[in-house]
Amino acid sequence: MIASILLDNFKSWRQVGPVRLAPLTGLFGTNSSGKTSLMQFLLMLRQTAESPDRNLVLELGDTRSLVELGTFRDVVHQHDVAQILRWGLSWRLREPLSVVDPGARRSVSLTGDAIEFSASVRWDKNGSSASGRMTVASMAYRFADAEFGMRPLTDHPGEYELFSAHKRFNFKRVKGRAWNLPQPAKCYGFPDQVRAYFQNAAFLSDFELAFERLAASLFYLGPLREYPKREYAWGGSQPTDVGRRGERVVEALLASRDQGVLYSFGQGKKRKTLDEVVAMWLKELGLIDTFEVRPIVSGGKLFQVWVRRQPGAQEVLLTDVGFGVSQILPVIALCYYAPEGATVLLEQPEIHLHPSVQAGLADVLIDVVKTRSVQIVVESHSEHLLRRLQRRIAEEKLLPMDTALYFCGIEAGVSHLTELNVDPYGNITNWPEGFFGDDFGEIAETQKAILRRRSASAT
Repeated sequence: MIASILLDNFKSWRQVGPVRLAPLTGLFGTNSSGKTSLMQFLLMLRQTAESPDRNLVLELGDTRSLVELGTFRDVVHQHDVAQILRWGLSWRLREPLSVVDPGARRSVSLTGDAIEFSASVRWDKNGSSASGRMTVASMAYRFADAEFGMRPLTDHPGEYELFSAHKRFNFKRVKGRAWNLPQPAKCYGFPDQVRAYFQNAAFLSDFELAFERLAASLFYLGPLREYPKREYAWGGSQPTDVGRRGERVVEALLASRDQGVLYSFGQGKKRKTLDEVVAMWLKELGLIDTFEVRPIVSGGKLFQVWVRRQPGAQEVLLTDVGFGVSQILPVIALCYYAPEGATVLLEQPEIHLHPSVQAGLADVLIDVVKTRSVQIVVESHSEHLLRRLQRRIAEEKLLPMDTALYFCGIEAGVSHLTELNVDPYGNITNWPEGFFGDDFGEIAETQKAILRRRSASAT
């Protein structure tokens, strides 16, 4: 689980953080205030880790990627390529990690279950291409009160040195390997030469693996989701997620059923398949009465989604009910389909949902973080979702420490983040002005209009 993020000079964010991320983190605020950019940063790291090109510092994406960010000029703050893009992440490891120095007479053993990573990337106008290229200005991992990283050599352009910061650890050179190091692999990896030039640097691969596992644990669902279809094809594939537009949600439901995955909802209660979990929540939210995915022909690869609006009503296809059902379907499915320990990024999951369903969606998210050890980061404009979170805190069904709620604003093109102070009774003690519009102002202006019309009628 991601514990905190620090970010400098990324898009509209001049400086933010370190920002605490809780099991359930909510980003609220005005349009174009930078909320989505924070998610895009994490998605950029994921697709960088997945890129086969180890020389590419950051994978900014294309039309096939999770996020398409353009060029370095497009992502750096105020499009000023002289600025340095900096960030830091801290997260909990799935299992404790131990580091032993094999070259020391008395082994240096570092053990911990938390790790930090920081990096700086700048634009090098003297790069290999005519316009320049991104280069790593620094990168480092911090673990168990020690630091290991790489930084450029000032007197040897394009070459780097390996460093450590620990009172009982020093990297030891292999005899005859006094050469300097090339640039890091991507923005987070140590080049192969590190293991070849140093006797006791093999453990650095553990840090790289930890970063890649963190990146792989990020799952994303965008705000624009696919329209429902009258039939779906599934040939037995096992998708990693439901697709960024929810286009693979039926495949995920069928794959989970095929694998025999069951979800527990308390002692003594029947365990449910993923499609049964979805059906349960759709009914709980008052959207439909029954939900079932079944083949058109037994043993075939074409499937249809059948729903019943109310008890006793005729079954119809998903395409023949309100649009909201198909929009919330991938939200619920992804929250349960993602593996335990994952971080799920949801962008405006409340789109096309009735206010009461928006409020109920908060209960889905609460159940996921409490029962599945899945971290949720949700970007939303929904007052109803936030109000339900406040209510559950007041009811002691959600702990304030398990939530981190933020308001994103923007002034003069620079985004700023305010953490909402939530007390044990669910009250927010520092509401930003105009947080969800001006309700009292609207009521006052309505009353003024009524008085003006009545006055005009009387005269």
